[in-house]
Amino acid sequence: MKKEISVSVIIPTYNWPEALNLCLQSVLTQSILPDEIIIADDGSKQDTYDLINNIKQKSTVPIIHVWQEDDGFRLAQIRNKAIAKSSKDYIIQIDGDVILHRDFIKDHIRFARKGSFVSGSRVIIEKELAERLLSSRTFNISIYTKGTHSKLNGIHLPCLSSLQEKYRQNDILYVRGCNMAFWRNDLIQVNGYNEEMTGWGREDNELASRLINLGIEKRIIKFAGIMFHIYHPMRPRTSVNKNDEILQQTITSKATWCTKGIAQYTEDKQ
Repeated sequence: MKKEISVSVIIPTYNWPEALNLCLQSVLTQSILPDEIIIADDGSKQDTYDLINNIKQKSTVPIIHVWQEDDGFRLAQIRNKAIAKSSKDYIIQIDGDVILHRDFIKDHIRFARKGSFVSGSRVIIEKELAERLLSSRTFNISIYTKGTHSKLNGIHLPCLSSLQEKYRQNDILYVRGCNMAFWRNDLIQVNGYNEEMTGWGREDNELASRLINLGIEKRIIKFAGIMFHIYHPMRPRTSVNKNDEILQQTITSKATWCTKGIAQYTEDKQ
């Protein structure tokens, strides 16, 4: 397959270098490599910096480390900073605690289409298996590995993906920030993530809502774009009510722009 679009992979992380290591190794062994990797670091400590620096020296793919001080959960802000640093046409957004199927990037490139953004799903790695993979630094995994569930999300039949692209298309809550892809210019048009949303939850839904309000179609990638999510305890969700209110305002007002977004980092490039 010939790669006809340039690709940035953006990977948020926070103080979990063991998981980030497996994630990066799975990116760097893809059947089609991205053109750049941008790590969106929400305030990790020195051990994460050392890991990234070590992998960067060996990688054939440029790795850019974007870091901000640890001041609470500011995922929207660090993603905006990473997007601003990106230079490629298409952004594939994952998380730093996932392991990618070998054809993950290939599948997303095949599925990309102008005028749309994409959300995928994930297979869950249960706690015991996650601990074993992290301790052994192994990222070889499939739906046949004992200790995975949501296995239907791991069936790889990319020839069927187009048949399922409208699955739950009108459900704005059905997006997975750990498995999304966008045209960079579309993100700039809606001013990226809304940084009024801090703490866990809904920042991906709110962004998706503004893209849809702009006329960008949501498409779901099934039977392709497969990833495995490493178990971790649930994060505090005390911010969800506030973020839900912002999301509802965006939906009700049909907003396409947020006031506090990516423009503050990209104005000098426009």
